[in-house]
Formats: sequence, C-alpha cells, structure tokens
Amino acid sequence: MINPTWLNTFCTLVEVNHFTQTAERLYMTQSGVSQHIKKLEQQVDCALLERHGKQFSLTPQGQNLYQQGSQLLKDWQFLEQQLKDDSPYSGAVKIQSPGSCGLKFYNQLLALQSEHKELIIDYRFAPNVSVEQAVANHSADIGFLTHPPTLSEITSHKIGKEALLLITPATIKIPTWQILCNLGFIGHPDAKHHAQLLLSENYSEFEHINQIKQTGFSNQISLILEPVSLGLGFTILPANAVGAFNKPELIKTHYLANPVNETIYVCHHRKRPLAKRMNTVIELIKSS
Repeated sequence: MINPTWLNTFCTLVEVNHFTQTAERLYMTQSGVSQHIKKLEQQVDCALLERHGKQFSLTPQGQNLYQQGSQLLKDWQFLEQQLKDDSPYSGAVKIQSPGSCGLKFYNQLLALQSEHKELIIDYRFAPNVSVEQAVANHSADIGFLTHPPTLSEITSHKIGKEALLLITPATIKIPTWQILCNLGFIGHPDAKHHAQLLLSENYSEFEHINQIKQTGFSNQISLILEPVSLGLGFTILPANAVGAFNKPELIKTHYLANPVNETIYVCHHRKRPLAKRMNTVIELIKSS
C-alpha cells in the first residue's frame, strides 16, 4: 500500500512546484521533502520526477500517480471528516455558484454562520460549467446551477426560479431589435445562455447572440452593469444581479412581453453522501 504521508508530500510538491515552499507548507525541512519523494519512488519502483537542476518535471508514471493520488487524498480527507462528529452546524462547507445566485445566497449563509460560529462557509463565484466541474472533482461540496448538469457524476434537483431581465442604458425607452443591434451587447460568462433564453422568446429576428456586436465583457458580477450605465451597450442578467447594482437610476430594466425564468438547481456528487451541515445549507437556500 502506498504510504499516504509520502503521497501527500508528492502531491503537494506537484501543486506548489517548489521544494522549499512545499517544505514550508508541510512544516518540514527541504531534505525531508526530498526523502519522502525518494522513499515513494522506491516503494512504487519507478521514477516520479525528472530533475533539471532546481527544477523538475513529472514522468508519465508521476503524472498518473498525481492524478489518481490527489483524488485518493481528497477521499481520505472526506472520510476522516465524516467519521468525526457530523454536526449540522459545524465544519466547512465548500459552495460554488454563478454570480447572481451568489449575490443572494452568500449573505443568507453569512447570517447562518454568524449564528453558528463553528460553521465555515467557503463560497466561490464561477460560471455554470466551472461549478459543475468543481462538484464532479470534489473541489466543491455543493453547487448551484442555472441549467441542468451534464456530467454523470452529478445529481441535482430544482429549488427555484429567477427572472431574466433585459437591461439597457436609462435613455432607452423601447428596446426594439434595431436599437439593441445599434447599442451592442455587454458579455459575461453566462451571457450566451441568458440571451438565447430571453431574446429568442421576444424577438423574431433573433437567431444567435453573435448577430449583435459585442461592445464589452466582464466576468465580475458586480461590474457587468457598469458599461451599460455608461451607454456602452445592453445586457441580460438574472434579477438578483440587477437588484444589487448600486446605480439603478443609470439603467433601465425592461419587462418583455414573454417573460423568461431561469431554473436554479442544487447539485452534489452522486457517490458522496451529504454531511448534515451540507443539508443545513441546502435547506436554508430552499426555504428562501
């Protein structure tokens, strides 16, 4: 059986890519790190690193060991946590979601953490595809998505809906197709998905967002409406993101003839049971 301590040193070294920094992270000496790697290579009877002075690269065997070994370490850590007291109000919960969901959910979860100081909320904002991948590779315990998951490792269920809204500069009173084309589109990570849902239901001319020139892009949820407020284009966002903008007088929210709501899904890994604290988080969000 592979020694888990040596394996942890090896995986940490691969991730940090520096012997001295690995030693600092693991509270070891640099020679101790080298000894662990040497003993691991002896145990598996193959070279794991190709050394180039102070630099190194992975051998094919080292790459294979890292890919599978890092996953084993995550599973062991999860098992260890599961064997401890499984309290609904203590321990870490790693959550990811698109920005609009996060704008609402994060404040609710901080309020929960304020009541239960031993509960640790680790919240990351990411586009749908990244959230799904994070849950699949165990980087996140819980994910919130605005479309059904596509990976077989993920299980999900619907927990609510959120309206998609067309936002223009405040000077635009009626957003005709020609006006939108003249304005240009402010993109964001989920923009194509949102545009397909809302514009296809309300504009017969719409086929694809690439019909409209892109005049800007931001991956920061709090900044997407800044260029819109300056008259540089229009965009489509979920209602929570629009409601959080701090200069509402500079933008115009248009409620179109055919409203479109985006379904919100909560997801987790199919083969990993949820700890009680994770169910606490899910139930809080569902109730809201």
